[in-house]
Amino acid sequence: MTRATRRKTGHRGVRARTYATALLVTGSLALAGCSEDTAKDDASESKTPSAVPSTATATSASPSADPGAAVEAVYRKYWDEKVKAYGKATVQGTDLKKYAVAEAYLQDVTEVKALKAKGFVATGKPVLAPEVDSVDMKRKTPRASLTDCTDISQWTLVKKSSGQAVTLPEGRLTKYITKVEAEKWYGNWVIVKVTPEDQTC
Repeated sequence: MTRATRRKTGHRGVRARTYATALLVTGSLALAGCSEDTAKDDASESKTPSAVPSTATATSASPSADPGAAVEAVYRKYWDEKVKAYGKATVQGTDLKKYAVAEAYLQDVTEVKALKAKGFVATGKPVLAPEVDSVDMKRKTPRASLTDCTDISQWTLVKKSSGQAVTLPEGRLTKYITKVEAEKWYGNWVIVKVTPEDQTC
C-alpha cells in the first residue's frame, strides 16, 4: 500500500509562543553556518520524512481493547523520543521516525536542526496530560485526535558546550494546549500532526 499524506502548513502566530519556535526567535535557524556533520545529518534526516513507515519499523502499541489507550501510548512514546532528540540535537540514534510521520516528523527534524546549528540542547522533560478526543475506526485509514496540556517549564534550553541556560523571549507560554492528530498506518498508530495553541491550560 502506498500513501502520500499532504497537509497544509499553517503559519500561525501562535507558534511564536511555543518552546521550539522560541528558538526561531533567537535565530537558531541560521543553517548557513552549519558544520559538515550537520550537513550529513540533514541529508540523512530529510530523506522521505513523510513516507509511510514499513511494517518492520512501524510502532505497535500495547494490545488494548480501547483504541484511545493505544493512541495515547503512542503519543507518549513519541514525546519520549522527541526529548531524546532535543537532548542531543539530532534525531539519529532515536526512534522518533517510528512514532512521527508527515508534518509531525518534518517539524521535529527542522527544530532539531535549528538546535544543532546554534549549539543548543534541551535538558529535563515536559509534563504531559493528553486526553483522547475522538477515534474513528470506520475510516479507510483510522484517525484519532487528542488534546494535551503540555507543560515545558522543566524542559530547559542550554548551550551544549557549557550547560548555561539560554535566555528565551519573555511572556512565552510554558504550559499550553496542544492539538494532536494520529492515524493508523499498517495496523499501527502514528502521530501525523502536532499543533501547539496560543492558549494556556
